[in-house]
Amino acid sequence: MKYGVVIFPSKKLQDLVNSYRKRYDSHYALIPPHLTLKSAFEATDDRIKEIAEQLDSISKKFKPFQLNVTKVSSFQPVNNVIYLKVEPNEAIEGLHSSLHDNFFDDSPDYAFIPHITLGQNLSDDEHSDVLNQLKMLNITHQEEIDRIHLLYQLENGSWTVYETFRLGKEQ
Repeated sequence: MKYGVVIFPSKKLQDLVNSYRKRYDSHYALIPPHLTLKSAFEATDDRIKEIAEQLDSISKKFKPFQLNVTKVSSFQPVNNVIYLKVEPNEAIEGLHSSLHDNFFDDSPDYAFIPHITLGQNLSDDEHSDVLNQLKMLNITHQEEIDRIHLLYQLENGSWTVYETFRLGKEQ
């Protein structure tokens, strides 16, 4: 089964992001707006129990933190993804690193750029038009994040929460 680890922002930010995702993100119906800490990975039922225990331990090492969205940006020319840029901070980078070190024994596919996707799988022309439009909006947002989520993928391709881990607290 496929699993992943994410941060879900507040409903207010999710509503804003979804107002664009429903038009520009082909994965809109599969997962709510999120910041990916660990991309999809395969695990057995036994292994995911160990991973959940490790996530519990990792989450206790990090205090709740501020998530700061600063602008609209894009991964072009690598790919036509438009996203909200999340300012890196010690907690986000520490959580990401912890999910790619010894216990998990893998390295990320890409350099870690904290973000929340607004649109993907766009044609070059559509990407250019939408990006220029969204950059004019001057979107900024700040909120406190106090939990991370282990998700699993259902047969229809959608993602749902397997377990939630509060930061800095005993479960």
